[in-house]
Amino acid sequence: MEVEIRDSPAFAVGRCTLGGGEAMKSEAGAMMAHSVGVELEAHVQGGLMKGLKRSILGGESLFMTTWTAPGEGGWVDVAANLPGDLAVLDVNGEMNVTKGAWLASSSEIELDTKWGGFKNVFGDEGGFLIRTSGSGKIVVACYGALEHIDLGAGEKIVLDSGHLVAFDPTVEFITRKATKGIMQTLKSGEGFVMEFTGPGRIISQTRNPQGLVGWLTEVLPFSREN
Repeated sequence: MEVEIRDSPAFAVGRCTLGGGEAMKSEAGAMMAHSVGVELEAHVQGGLMKGLKRSILGGESLFMTTWTAPGEGGWVDVAANLPGDLAVLDVNGEMNVTKGAWLASSSEIELDTKWGGFKNVFGDEGGFLIRTSGSGKIVVACYGALEHIDLGAGEKIVLDSGHLVAFDPTVEFITRKATKGIMQTLKSGEGFVMEFTGPGRIISQTRNPQGLVGWLTEVLPFSREN
């Protein structure tokens, strides 16, 4: 599978080009267009219980779509719900992805739900991550623009949990309050942050989806009536 990103960074679309008989996976509802002859099949990957676990805990759809190209090959265009960019990541082993960020991947990539530990339970990710494993490509989506951060061994960075998209399993992290004391938290508007220690790569997004949800909750008519 080869992926070409266009219309970046605000309204990115990923064209996944497949060879003859090659297959790929995508999030349910992610397809924007595809070439004639490409066949699709929706199913629950790994069985019902594993699918429910990934859906309820990991924030992904219960069903996953498999696309298979005809003998002459084909393509599938995928796009996310929120405005923002896409990135293509090469996975050789594992990659941790936050809920809602996985959009598509090579057929060789497996998805599972990973418990991030109590150190992550207070972040916007709710304690659970999507673990992609295998060897191939994954397409991740973000709200806003994507930024790539490469940490050296022992190098640290602090990131708001709502701005995280993906990170290597070699990167260690803890979740903590951004400030000392409840008054500073209320004044600054900053809640919990994630402190990462390298080596490894981190993918972040310049906008926080939870911030959008909070703003919509305040301004929509039904929220004022209730």
